Amino acid sequence: MKALPHRSSNYAETVCCAGIGHDAKWRRLYPVQFRILDDEQKFKRWQWINYSFTTTRNDTRMESQKVIPETIKPRGLLKPKERVSILNMIMRNTLEDANHRNESLALLRPNKINFSWTPKTDKELSDESRKHAVLAQQLSLIDKKEAPPLTPCPYRFTVRWQDDTEKIHSHTCDDWETSTAFFRRKKSEGSDSAALNSLKETYEVNYMQSGLALAFSTHSRRNVTYGTPNQWLLVGIIRIDESKQDDLFSES
Repeated sequence: MKALPHRSSNYAETVCCAGIGHDAKWRRLYPVQFRILDDEQKFKRWQWINYSFTTTRNDTRMESQKVIPETIKPRGLLKPKERVSILNMIMRNTLEDANHRNESLALLRPNKINFSWTPKTDKELSDESRKHAVLAQQLSLIDKKEAPPLTPCPYRFTVRWQDDTEKIHSHTCDDWETSTAFFRRKKSEGSDSAALNSLKETYEVNYMQSGLALAFSTHSRRNVTYGTPNQWLLVGIIRIDESKQDDLFSES
């Protein structure tokens, strides 16, 4: 999974990525300046990668690894039938279950889901565009090649869901792939409303029927490591089923 790009005080624009190793254990990969990686280094969902890493005192969550960017090497894709067997080993029933295990990444299957959206204000979009322009300039200076500014998604997505105890949760969706999916569907469907309704049907109907999981990460500064209750952020909406799977979209 890849969260939306954010500004880092040390690394300009970065993307927090999360994945699973062959040992069925979580890895949080940070910082990854994904947009200026060499093309042969850019990895897709369900793709194995090799990389070297170090640890840092600034993030003591047990899953976190500080990636050495130039060592990233994408490998083969995880076969659809292998996905369920690996991910079922880390599936949790509730976020409280993950809290008790002192985990800062969690994967859950909701019993019910409602996908909704709110238009961002003109000021919000203007502020985001300005921020992305600054980050793109910083990336270009770092890597000596052009990094076009990201276009902010005009909508804020919210997922309201029910866990195994019938407790209702509501989370803002920080999944980069969902925002990218909106733009691609707008292009294919022809309008914002058609794209939004298409995403809603995909998540609430198609994915729920076939198999849907929500991926969460704790906030870097609001978790038990720092003596505060975990604040869980929604970083991925994933289709996981044993039959043939088509990803929501393919990444470039």
